Amino acid sequence: MAVDKRAARLGALALVSVILLGAIGARLWFLQTVQRDALQNQVLTSQRRTQMLPAERGRIFDAQGRILADNRRTITVTVDRAVIRRSSNRTTLFTRLSGILGVPVEEMERRWESGRYSQYLPLPIAEDVAEDTVLRIESRSEDYPGVHGDEDWARVYPYAPLASHVIGYMGLILKEQEAQYKALGYQNDDTVGQFGIEKSMESVLHGTPGQVVYEVDTANRVVREVSRIDPVPGKDVQLTIDLKMQQYTERLLETQLEAKRQTTDIKAMAKNPRVKDPADGQFKPKFTNEHWYVDDVGDQYLPYPAPAGSMVIQNYRTGQIVAMASYPTFDNRWFTINLTGAKFKQLFPNDKNPDKSILVNRAIQGQYNMGSTFKPFVAYAAMLNGVITKDTVYTDVGSYVLNIDKSLCNEGVRCEYFNAISSGTGKPAEYGPVRVEDALAVSSDAFFYRIGELMHEADPSRNLLGNTVRLFGFGADTGIDLPYEFNGRIPTSEVKKELIASGALKKTESPNLLLGDNVQLAIGQGLLAATPMQLANAYSTLANGGFLLRPHIVKAIWQPGVPDGFPGYGDFSKATLVTSFDAPEVKQQLELPSSIANPIVRGLTRVIRGPGTVYKGYNHDTTGFTVFANYPYDSLNIAGKTGTAQGAMSKPWFDSSVFAGFSLNAPDKPYTVVSYLEKAGYGAKASAPAVKCVFEALAGQNVLDEVQMSDPLDPTSLVPAPSNTLADSTCLNGKYDNLIRD
Repeated sequence: MAVDKRAARLGALALVSVILLGAIGARLWFLQTVQRDALQNQVLTSQRRTQMLPAERGRIFDAQGRILADNRRTITVTVDRAVIRRSSNRTTLFTRLSGILGVPVEEMERRWESGRYSQYLPLPIAEDVAEDTVLRIESRSEDYPGVHGDEDWARVYPYAPLASHVIGYMGLILKEQEAQYKALGYQNDDTVGQFGIEKSMESVLHGTPGQVVYEVDTANRVVREVSRIDPVPGKDVQLTIDLKMQQYTERLLETQLEAKRQTTDIKAMAKNPRVKDPADGQFKPKFTNEHWYVDDVGDQYLPYPAPAGSMVIQNYRTGQIVAMASYPTFDNRWFTINLTGAKFKQLFPNDKNPDKSILVNRAIQGQYNMGSTFKPFVAYAAMLNGVITKDTVYTDVGSYVLNIDKSLCNEGVRCEYFNAISSGTGKPAEYGPVRVEDALAVSSDAFFYRIGELMHEADPSRNLLGNTVRLFGFGADTGIDLPYEFNGRIPTSEVKKELIASGALKKTESPNLLLGDNVQLAIGQGLLAATPMQLANAYSTLANGGFLLRPHIVKAIWQPGVPDGFPGYGDFSKATLVTSFDAPEVKQQLELPSSIANPIVRGLTRVIRGPGTVYKGYNHDTTGFTVFANYPYDSLNIAGKTGTAQGAMSKPWFDSSVFAGFSLNAPDKPYTVVSYLEKAGYGAKASAPAVKCVFEALAGQNVLDEVQMSDPLDPTSLVPAPSNTLADSTCLNGKYDNLIRD
């Protein structure tokens, strides 16, 4: 007999139904009670739109109040991400926007896919859009759903390209910077300082962004404002730079470099050797150049390349920088427009030749030998450590022979070092009996070669010379408030090992610091590397009595919103000061007794005013005497030192020109000036005249042009290097007769 199972089945179905209904009921209870607030917020969020309110960036002023970096309001067109998540919707909307905005669809797609922009905020698709265009878009929301115009700020540089290396420029956060800035609360698509003061003072200038939350309807139209957090503007920064002197210095630098590129000094230039060309067996010039000088008998000579250089003016009482010029330069407004890839490569060629590097502030990033401008610090080291006294006499006969085993000389070790060639004799200059003061005045290499050996012998394990010159700041960054400063290099055994490992020195080079390294350091050559800023700071330490200062290019920080004064100026009389850097910041005080300081300063004074030395009937002028022959000493007395940093392969057309000087007994004009002109010849022939012009300007002898605001930038006709030379360069003229190589 069959069993009727329908009742059991109905019972099972009833049980399942009860379980399911119970589960549904429990879920409904959970959603309506436990998750009620969270779900309500989600619904509200879908009906709200968040708009970031960018903070106005702090402005940058010069020492006189000129506005060097300003802001202007702009409108950025954005699209709500929810509207364009589907590719078909995105393509349709981007196609419509492309015509009205003039932005290719491909560019909008690139932004969507890049991942650079916050996923929680609307996608920016066009910046600096005209207001009437935005009004047309927003008035037709049915055609452009989710598209809005958001207020933003754009950076303005009213005096560009003046001081571009100092002021710097803005740019999007780089990939390698994302983690750093994200930790500080930045969005990936924020614009930040990438160079100069814009970068080093980013945290001060940036400000704090705000945000506003709107409730929107189903058509994404604003119904009401839900909440608002106002942005906090960035603080304003005032620099120590005087733009009028900055303009003069930049023009002077470019004028002198351009002049040296047109100069072929036969007395200073060696003949270009001719080598056999393996291609055709013919003898051709070994070194080529765009320009040649050919004399009456057909000999060829190279002009100076003079591709680059820098100049620094520092107040040696406060450490403040009055002007800092670097060439070649750029226009920081180039970074405020959308440069094409081709135009960017034209302006900033990816060339491994350092001569052509533009985005380098050579004043703080140059890695140079300093030539004879380094000798005052060697003299200091020798006298401080008792190796010589101010009255020690050395008879200079034109060369110095090391006191080592003569058999080593026969094995290839260099044992004899020579002075520079005298134009009067055509042989290494012989200065006769000289003391420290005389040796600095005529720049006797032999005198300092001897110091290099004596200090090595005094304590070779301690690197006595290197460690003493460090007291003037060499071998360490100065701490100036600019980014990417080079630390410098004082030779040690550890440094040599690193240079060998990097390939900068040959593998056959000894990894230990040798006598020859010390001898080369004593004349500012060899493995020494320093920046013009380090050299200026070291000379300032001599000038102010032994106080090594931290150089400052920031004068003060002010509360946001320094009021406008005269057109193009800020009115600091009505502003609120946050921090002032007017007081000198002493890093350390050197032991600088008069018994050491006086002979050094007297020697540097004689470099400019004379007298030189007389030996064997030859009168040797000091290295700067004829350059400064007509200088107005009564207006501003000065001391200084010439230097020629030997170039590659010892070819004279690769020598770099250096000069450093400072004012004497001038409490109202306490200035140090340094010039470094790469591959521009002797220190006395290129850098010394440029420094003379600066001191004449500081003395009020040269009329400086007023600074004018820039003409509008034309993005269609950008050129890599706009001409920026002096209208009157007569201050550079001078006599160079009887000068030796220094």
